[in-house]
Amino acid sequence: MIAEIALALSLTLSGQAALPVAARADLALPGTSGVKYREKAGDPVRLTAYGLGTKRTYLRSTTGDGFAWEKTLSEISVAPGGRLTAGVPTSYRSGYDTLVVTDRVSGATSRIRTVKKPQTASYASWSRDGKKVALTVEHKEAGKWRVIGFTVVDVAAKSARTVRVTGLPPNAGFWWSPDGNLVSMHGTGLRIYRPDDGAVVRTYAGIGRPTGPEDSFAPSGKRLTTWCPSRFKEQVCLIDPAAGRIVRRIDVRPEAMFGWWDESHLIAAMAHGNAYRLVVLDLDGKTTRILADVPAKTWSGELWLSFTRNSKV
Repeated sequence: MIAEIALALSLTLSGQAALPVAARADLALPGTSGVKYREKAGDPVRLTAYGLGTKRTYLRSTTGDGFAWEKTLSEISVAPGGRLTAGVPTSYRSGYDTLVVTDRVSGATSRIRTVKKPQTASYASWSRDGKKVALTVEHKEAGKWRVIGFTVVDVAAKSARTVRVTGLPPNAGFWWSPDGNLVSMHGTGLRIYRPDDGAVVRTYAGIGRPTGPEDSFAPSGKRLTTWCPSRFKEQVCLIDPAAGRIVRRIDVRPEAMFGWWDESHLIAAMAHGNAYRLVVLDLDGKTTRILADVPAKTWSGELWLSFTRNSKV
């Protein structure tokens, strides 16, 4: 691989593993028709996993810049701090969907039951403290999958609790808010739910739907990205969660959003000729960095990307 590899995974004083400092490298992404991710030392986030739909899932090595195909998993994500991973298997086990949690330092793996067949629990979202994973629960009705609620997995307790939520759109999804609640789309806005029982904490009406599945909250939690409501010509809106209102509209049209780069930049996929580019955008919609060029064939294969915020060693 590259001579300038990242520092080895190590433990912080808190007991969690710190992510390696990123090396300057063009990282080859297997299975993507030659996509290379352009990484630099000091990047605030690290590409730790990616995949093509549910068919191929790749996890980055803890000690270098290689990505390995996780053949038994349909998705995987790395926890804050980098020590744990959460993966959803490609098939049921003993009639249940499960979450596979792996400690990348000790190698220990836990398989935690989530929902019973024919339901599925997927789209794993780590809480910011790295202690819990939220999953979106779906059930097939009349041949179509429909979201019916969420499952919260307590990693330390190795337990899972599933909550049904009424009135969800069929394609809803659940992600953590910075304060430990769950976020999902609701009408032309979003709604915050309590994770223990699904009670509604707050409803944001008419501000646009969240840009997930990567965290749509800024690192500080003081801003939130949504897809602007149709009454605006701009596509990306910035929300003040405390006030519950749109504070800025960005005149840019991404194909997808993959969370925040830092407090003042976003990660987005943009159309580029007959292909696509993964870029860093400032809050005026200007591209400040090109992270990868993505062929149309790869993008149409349902490319997804998962980033983990870098920690100091």
